[in-house]
Amino acid sequence: MAAAAKRLPATTAAKNFGTIVDRVRDDGVTYVIERHGRPVAQIGPVTVVPKMTLRRLAAFMKKTPKLDERVLRFVEEGIDAANRPAVPDNPWER
Repeated sequence: MAAAAKRLPATTAAKNFGTIVDRVRDDGVTYVIERHGRPVAQIGPVTVVPKMTLRRLAAFMKKTPKLDERVLRFVEEGIDAANRPAVPDNPWER
């Protein structure tokens, strides 16, 4: 179970920002920053997502189910619609 976030006034957080970042990095501490007693921001560790390599992408693609023809046609129609020019070739034609 994760520890409760430590609450800090915004002025204290501003004066000690470097130390706060070090504690987040080194100890995984999460801080809730307050202004006038109300929470306004949170500083905490980020979740690192592993990088996607081509090898991992290829393995993922092999595991996923193939799309059926109807779905592929629908996607192609959407791409075609998105790629239509906004201005007609001849603006005088209707």
